Amino acid sequence: MKPFINDDFLLQTNTARELFSGHARKMPIIDFHNHLNPQEIYEDRCYDNIAQVWLGGDHYKWRAMRANGIPEQLITGDGQPYEKFLAWADTVQNCIGNPLYHWTHLELKRYFDIDETLSPDTAKDIWDICNRKLRSPQYSVRNLLNMQNVKVLCTTDDPVDDLIWHKKLVQEQSDFQVLPTFRPGNALDIEKDYFPSYVACLGSVSQSDVSSLDGLLEALKKRLDFFISVGCRVTDHSLEDSFYLPASYETANGLYQKRLTGVALSSEAAAMYRGFLLTELGREYARRGLIMQLHIGALRNNSSRMFEKMGADTGFDSLNDFNYAPQLSALLNAMDSTDELPKTILYYLNPKDVDMLAAMAGNYQGNSTGIRGKIQLGSAWWFCDHKRGMERQMDALSDVGLISRFVGMLTDSRSFLSFPRHEYFRRILCSKLGTWVENGEYPKDMAYLGKLTEDICYYNAKNYFNL
Repeated sequence: MKPFINDDFLLQTNTARELFSGHARKMPIIDFHNHLNPQEIYEDRCYDNIAQVWLGGDHYKWRAMRANGIPEQLITGDGQPYEKFLAWADTVQNCIGNPLYHWTHLELKRYFDIDETLSPDTAKDIWDICNRKLRSPQYSVRNLLNMQNVKVLCTTDDPVDDLIWHKKLVQEQSDFQVLPTFRPGNALDIEKDYFPSYVACLGSVSQSDVSSLDGLLEALKKRLDFFISVGCRVTDHSLEDSFYLPASYETANGLYQKRLTGVALSSEAAAMYRGFLLTELGREYARRGLIMQLHIGALRNNSSRMFEKMGADTGFDSLNDFNYAPQLSALLNAMDSTDELPKTILYYLNPKDVDMLAAMAGNYQGNSTGIRGKIQLGSAWWFCDHKRGMERQMDALSDVGLISRFVGMLTDSRSFLSFPRHEYFRRILCSKLGTWVENGEYPKDMAYLGKLTEDICYYNAKNYFNL
């Protein structure tokens, strides 16, 4: 009997199998959005056990374990590592239809050459095999990246970060690049309690007078140039509520100075400030040739009880359902009207928005420099990065745009074992292309289809991000 993860996994047609085996499988990985720790890469960390590397920081698994009735002590608490692993083994066996089942077994196969599926019955053998390998230098963090042919990864970093580990990595000769991403969310979220103290910190780090909005912009531009000096190619923004209302500099500056005195602002006022600052930042990105990522639609920290106990990013976020097409159009148009719209990637979290964003991207593709796919419909993100979600994203992009110009997959992960998710995406992509061909919807031109597959898996991103 074939092992669960076999050569034909997710590949239902001969064309799909040809495209994957001959083209997708061999392509290097550019992971242009993740939350990996650059210090652990520089120090080339080795892990003690598979529970540590699999369950530490992975809120996808934590949510599934909670749904399976696992006590928090064995999820994020102080339970013994093997007991946590057993709890995950029980959970993953129950993950039928969930991408976690596929990811888990791709990781077992690609990193540890394990064909057995994980369950309480097989857990002890798998635990022993994984731990024996993880404790060897051949399974250090850098070697884990090399095993998956990772060539570039972009971490997620605040403008006040000193990027010390990125700078150390730049000085080394390595098989891969670790580049910072400029994420100015704390400067945009004017309604947050921490905003005045954050602005003061930004002013100190950049040696800028941030008492006016001009000063804040100057501070952010200084930090942006610093990030670029360490290799930054991309920026990132999480838009979770109203994010654009038109405002003049005078209006936005008045709101900014008001907030620095401790006065709370209405959601409309926050949207005016945020829209102005996003527009100005986008223009700066365009001048510097940077990419602007917009991740839209998270509803964070839903359980106040658990947020008080555990803090943010612990598995209590979900998707929002607000409608934002007019705001997004106005934001993009504010930059495009003066031909200062940067390359932009639009990510949706709520599946209802996929067709809207696919169509929205087409409004702003025109440019005088011949950029292909300047405005991108981003890959299926977070609650959408499963088989059905990826297929839906590919359908929407193909329906009204050009999937041939798509920059492809990213992990958005905190785990160094997450990179087989690129293989997962590539198999789904090849299956989609193969189905179109064998349904008679596109000719079986394997020379072209092979090139298209390689472009989506690697070359489009390499060119788009100027790597």
